[in-house]
Amino acid sequence: MNRILLVEDHPRLGELIAASLRQAGIAVDVLTSMREADYALAHARYDAAVVDRGLPDGDGLALVRTVRQRGEHMPCLLLTARDALHDRVDGLEAGADDYLTKPFAMEELVARVRALMRRSASPLRQVEPEFAGLRADLRKGNMVFGEQSVPLPRTEMQMLTSLLRAAGGLVSRNELERAAWGLNEAVTPNALDVALHRLRRKLMAVGCPLQLVNVRGHGFALKPEPGDAP
Repeated sequence: MNRILLVEDHPRLGELIAASLRQAGIAVDVLTSMREADYALAHARYDAAVVDRGLPDGDGLALVRTVRQRGEHMPCLLLTARDALHDRVDGLEAGADDYLTKPFAMEELVARVRALMRRSASPLRQVEPEFAGLRADLRKGNMVFGEQSVPLPRTEMQMLTSLLRAAGGLVSRNELERAAWGLNEAVTPNALDVALHRLRRKLMAVGCPLQLVNVRGHGFALKPEPGDAP
């Protein structure tokens, strides 16, 4: 499932946009300031961002510029009440991929977000994370090892993807929770441990020699069993 970041400080509008995107099958993290958004972008992966220009701590355009200066190619859609030509030009030159003027139809916003994600699906983005023969089939939502393929729920697929991208390195508990549930979903204290337990059982079921280990106080990692090399 695609996940986008929505940065909108108007509560009712944010709720409406998020509901429309979720109804279209797109997961959404809703934040209300540039400061919150900058933190989220530094700690989570998103397929796109929808950013309002009129935020309480600055112009959302500055957030888009920061994203581009970091070398990130995540598609960004700007929302604004400003309809002047120079405002649209400024937004596009700052690195925004699209520009939508308020008021707008929710159907159009959803269509534009989908179009942006399709256009940004470069070969680099389509590379499936793999480590030691274990692969995440992102298109089908399956965990694959050898000839074995097991469908995973979204939460487990997001966790597996983070662990595979770390290639044996540690992924913190907070990072896994953000990958699986985002920033807005309520998570029970043991939800991550339960999901990791299920993932361990599925790794064993496909005969994968990687172990999902917990380095207490530091995080989790996929490690080869003693005697095996990745």
